[in-house]
Amino acid sequence: MKMNRKFAAALGVVAVGTLGLTACAGGEEAATGGDASSAPMSSSSSAPMTSASPSESMSEDMDAAANLVGPGCAGYAEQVPDGDGSVEGMAQDPVAVAASNNPLLTTLTSAVSGELNPDVDLVDTLNGDEFTVFAPVDEAFAAIPEADLTAVVEDADMLSSVLTYHVVPGQLTPEEVVGMQTTVQGEDLEVTGSGDELMVNGASVICGGVQTANATVYLIDAVMMPPAAK
Repeated sequence: MKMNRKFAAALGVVAVGTLGLTACAGGEEAATGGDASSAPMSSSSSAPMTSASPSESMSEDMDAAANLVGPGCAGYAEQVPDGDGSVEGMAQDPVAVAASNNPLLTTLTSAVSGELNPDVDLVDTLNGDEFTVFAPVDEAFAAIPEADLTAVVEDADMLSSVLTYHVVPGQLTPEEVVGMQTTVQGEDLEVTGSGDELMVNGASVICGGVQTANATVYLIDAVMMPPAAK
């Protein structure tokens, strides 16, 4: 299916106002909402299992937020201060599970899990290796005209192509991700800027460097289109 110019324009950069793009507080503390049972535990034959000490919890929180960049990190923390979808909570789960717990990524989660099209289910793939994921937030999908979005969703090949174009093999930090990157879809995308001003093919990184158990996630404000579909 060849995508028309109207859809190409619709998949351009979409500003996200609801996140309140305020300065990213890289070390901002939020209450941990992850599943404690998924964290590695040291074995002991004499002492029962106990929850992590305050100092251990603080250390985990600091690590999860250590590489955050983007003007919307503070807004993200305000919207999702704790729980499984928070910065600390997402660090406990593989990426598809972590995204499903994030209230900002409900449309993306539906798209990769087979809910929108049963022939496109990428959950096992995303959870099975290390990736860098550029994750469009819900407002980015909402800005696409409904008819155009429906056309893509109903075309399994096109939907798969668009989704895998947002995924790069390996976990890349905000410093490492800058430059040309080859996606799982096979074509390249370009990350430019630095710090809180990272851009991906012209889409803005709202909050990036978010860790999951197997991936590094960059929340972005647009759905990107593979060059071959333009």
